[in-house]
Amino acid sequence: MAKTKEPFQIQPASIMSKLPTQFFATLVSNVNRQVALGHDVINLGQGNPDLPTPSHIVNKLKESAENPLYHKYSPFTGYSFLKEAIAKRYKEDYNVDLDPESEVAILFGGKTGLVQLPQILLNPGDLCLVPDPGYPDYWSGVALAQAKMSFMPLTAENNFLPDYNSISPSDREKAKLMFLNYPNNPTSATAPLSFYEETVQFAAEHGIVVASDFAYGAIGFDGERPISFLQTPGAKEVGLEFYTLSKTYNMAGWRVGFALGNAKLISLINQLQDHIYVSLFGGIQAAAAEALTAPQNCVDDLVRQYQSRRDAFFDALSDIGWNAEKPAGSFFSWLPVPEGFTSVSFSNLLLEKAHVAVAPGIGFGTYGEGYVRIGLLSSEDRLREAAERIGKLGLFR
Repeated sequence: MAKTKEPFQIQPASIMSKLPTQFFATLVSNVNRQVALGHDVINLGQGNPDLPTPSHIVNKLKESAENPLYHKYSPFTGYSFLKEAIAKRYKEDYNVDLDPESEVAILFGGKTGLVQLPQILLNPGDLCLVPDPGYPDYWSGVALAQAKMSFMPLTAENNFLPDYNSISPSDREKAKLMFLNYPNNPTSATAPLSFYEETVQFAAEHGIVVASDFAYGAIGFDGERPISFLQTPGAKEVGLEFYTLSKTYNMAGWRVGFALGNAKLISLINQLQDHIYVSLFGGIQAAAAEALTAPQNCVDDLVRQYQSRRDAFFDALSDIGWNAEKPAGSFFSWLPVPEGFTSVSFSNLLLEKAHVAVAPGIGFGTYGEGYVRIGLLSSEDRLREAAERIGKLGLFR
């Protein structure tokens, strides 16, 4: 009698089961369920810019797409003109000098570099210091490296900055990498130069590489430009900064980012990427260079628009009795949940009863509990409407 053939089985590598759950996939699924039921959902839970890429950048892509040079493979480490453009922008904006060829690496969006860096630096079991709350994709890179994390609490009492004195002596000595992110996602806090000076000293003393995620670096309010980690003396000796065009120029879908700073680390990133990519399409690189070198009026206009949205939204929140500190940077607001709720139960209530989507703070780490993150990524009218819908639930009076 013929033996019954077992169905073919796919056996994934064990690392796949160790990857963190993609938090935002659940959020999107919940929103889509409400939309499918016919509800008008005001989605303030994601970090996807809602405005179009400025027209001069789009036009440069259209023009460049017809250049036969760009129909071929790009140089593996990217075109020099794009690296020169980012170096020029950093000099003009932050008075930071960068060597385009040795201190700039082109990335497929900032997230790529943030996930790659732990794989470059960490062996299985090595330790990485991670902010809590923080951007969940930091965890992904550490998991892929089969390394370990030690979380640095970000609390209101310390202005959402890590307290290096509270890190245990054991973790200080074991850690090889540390992630920072200011303006911060999700708390919207900004960091002063004195904090970065302390960071450089701490990193140098303990041999810890600093990864500064500067994704929201262009977005500071009330006339204050956020400070770059690389403005700090000694920063390039101990780490890197990651920059992206996603937020500054509404180019999230274009996937253009950079790693900037320590030449050895830049070399290692390029080495890894040589095995994975053949750089970005040349037309996109040309358009990215246009974004960086053209007059920056579009960036100034964008920041003004976010600030206007912030002020309109917080005025509306004040009207319903939901009081919180206005964000100093980024396009997020970090708001305390009412008494008697967790961040998840409150977020679920807002979605189901007010049809307003927000991100529960617990999705960003243990110390995110008690807060929700709200994006200023809708029109002023929709932001006011969101506040009014929430106010009708009578939770703040």
